[in-house]
Amino acid sequence: MKILVAGAGGFIGGHLVNDLIIKKHNVISVDRKPFHDWYQLNELSNNIENLDLKELNNCQKVTKDIDHVINLACDMGGIGYITSYKADCMLSVLVNTNLLRASKDNSVKKFFFSSSACIYPHDLQSSNKSLALKESDAYPANCQDGYGWEKLFSERMCRHFKEDFGLKMSIARFHNCYGPYGAWKDGREKAPAAIARKFVEAKLLKKNDIEIWGNGNQVRSFMYVDDVVTGIQKLIDSNFSEPLNVGSSEDVSINTLADILEEISGVKPKRNYNLSLPQGVYNRNSDNTLIKETLDWEPSISLKSGMEKTYKWIYDEFKKTKK
Repeated sequence: MKILVAGAGGFIGGHLVNDLIIKKHNVISVDRKPFHDWYQLNELSNNIENLDLKELNNCQKVTKDIDHVINLACDMGGIGYITSYKADCMLSVLVNTNLLRASKDNSVKKFFFSSSACIYPHDLQSSNKSLALKESDAYPANCQDGYGWEKLFSERMCRHFKEDFGLKMSIARFHNCYGPYGAWKDGREKAPAAIARKFVEAKLLKKNDIEIWGNGNQVRSFMYVDDVVTGIQKLIDSNFSEPLNVGSSEDVSINTLADILEEISGVKPKRNYNLSLPQGVYNRNSDNTLIKETLDWEPSISLKSGMEKTYKWIYDEFKKTKK
């Protein structure tokens, strides 16, 4: 296949491109960032830097003669980023809209859109009772402000391009992806990388305490990036066209995540809970009933296993910054 990966310079994009290259696909990797800002750069891919896909003419050029478009391109990050840069997050709607228009015009065979669990209603996620969100819970809509609304609108746009123009579609609602070769210190990092970095700092700098955003009882599920890459390709290879949860069903509190990192790092710093910083919803987990029925698969890499690899990578990266 000739596959366009939009947002290839990002965290998931870098891992996905590597896997597609291993599987002998012809990959065109595009990102608006210069190469030195890409998380990973595979020399066997046709790499294009500094290309803004908010512009229709750029989308028209890179989708010509493409079989599959995989749209991972968006402005996003952890809770600190998406609550601070709502307009930037919503402008990503231009990327998806123009990629859809170009894919229709250039007769692309399949279009993949990366949505998010942030589309799920806030009022369903405010209880301290564990809740696994199923796909039908998306409506009535009450999304994460900014980022979540852009993702839900883009899901609808994908649906209508399928209905009106026959463009074949795959849509994944990702739940908290993490792993090596991602953001870990620039303000865009998510909880697994942020807390892993704090334990690295405690170990290497002999710090006695770390800061936790919120009271530590917030519940999440975290999906290791290898499962993300597998899920994307399984969904594209299927005939399923509705939004589908792609996430781990192993829900844990932030405190439990910190417990796991204590075991991995061998240090036990005091936890200082900062209730004034962004915390997101109280409770979010993935109901995997539909993905198991549809793909006969679900993400299965344990949080302990994934965090061991992630902690080691951040540990090594942190040491490089101190040389």
